[in-house]
Amino acid sequence: MKNPWRFFFVGEALLLLWAVWQIVSSPQLLILLGFGLLCLYMGFKRRKRNGFWFIIGGVSVFLSLVSSPALWLMLVFGIVFVGLKGIEVSGIDPSKNAFWKKKHITIVESEEPSAHGGTKVKQPLFGNERIGNQVYEWDDINLLAISGDTIIDLGNTILPKRDNVVLVRKGIGRTRILVPLGVGVMVEYATFAGDLIFEGEQSTLRNESLKVYSEDYDENPRRIKIITSTFLGDVEVIRI
Repeated sequence: MKNPWRFFFVGEALLLLWAVWQIVSSPQLLILLGFGLLCLYMGFKRRKRNGFWFIIGGVSVFLSLVSSPALWLMLVFGIVFVGLKGIEVSGIDPSKNAFWKKKHITIVESEEPSAHGGTKVKQPLFGNERIGNQVYEWDDINLLAISGDTIIDLGNTILPKRDNVVLVRKGIGRTRILVPLGVGVMVEYATFAGDLIFEGEQSTLRNESLKVYSEDYDENPRRIKIITSTFLGDVEVIRI
């Protein structure tokens, strides 16, 4: 599925419906849940709130909910999905230091150049996105998003000896771009509110634009132009 968050919300909604059906179809759980809600209501209703009613009501509601296997599946599914998605966005590979990867060779198969033609690429407007998890053939990047964090890893590709372009337009979110050493970098950043972190220096912008260059930009034959515009969000260029 192209949108993993849609799959996550649909899965959680189905599990929630299953949990509601389990509670409604079980008289014991339904009575326990109703009793707990009644105790909580009585605790809120009294002018002098008594902790006794809150404790009894909270324990009753908690016991009725944890007695449903579907709610446990909701919790497990949410933890697993968010954990895997966080690893994907951060780019951390927990298995890269495993013993079976001590000697790892990556073979890149080349292909004959194809004719230039119109290529249509579907872009997600919401959610986090990472480009460059695996070795890929370079092509200029043009991203458009409404919200979410973006990571662009240029370490898994080979930049041609020319001016290469990364264009990012975003509403809200953080953008991090990983650039290999030995590449000249130009960053042009426009934002309503955000920070630019480049070459160890941080610049704060408020409805401003800023253009900065690396020291070797003019002499380096292999260069990258990073053009970003965001409404709210930081941009960080990291040397790797």
